[in-house]
Amino acid sequence: MQTVYLLSPANCAGTRARLLLKNQTSPLTARLANGGAPLGEVFTFMSSLYFRGKLAYATRFGLAYVIAPGRGLLPVDMLIRIEDLKGMATVEVDEDLPAFREPLVRDATTIARSLGAEDRVVLLGSVATAKYVGPLLQVFGERLHFPATFVGRGDMSRGGLMLRSAKAGTPLEYVPVRGAVLHGKRPPKLGRL
Repeated sequence: MQTVYLLSPANCAGTRARLLLKNQTSPLTARLANGGAPLGEVFTFMSSLYFRGKLAYATRFGLAYVIAPGRGLLPVDMLIRIEDLKGMATVEVDEDLPAFREPLVRDATTIARSLGAEDRVVLLGSVATAKYVGPLLQVFGERLHFPATFVGRGDMSRGGLMLRSAKAGTPLEYVPVRGAVLHGKRPPKLGRL
């Protein structure tokens, strides 16, 4: 059984994205300008611990794709350039906007067609909002899962949890998105590493 992980996007129009685009001395900015940098690395810079946890976890346990605004689902190691990042910054993450929804549905459909009977899809991102859950449920239906321990946790807690799990080599428990409890009591804080 193969697990395909879909990583929710970093904020391409946020403060850290703007910092990355303006920085004249950053090696990452230089790589974006000259040949490109891996999408996962760029999103990790923009989102910090949360995306770093998602990336480490997904690449440890399966095949990883990133929800890239306006671009659909891209492999984490795909090289992007400054123009790509600027383009993603112009597309709001909103299931009602065709510029976001249509590429996402297109690529999700391609992935769904390639899945074996026992394969599953796991969303590593917030399931409490429909901004990308709606289109993904439309394509994957009952095959779309998420880590049950995400309920009630904030982004930083999820990131820390995934880093610990990846380091230990122990995958989290997944439950189907459809019909799941999406809001809950905040779990205890994670201990320090």
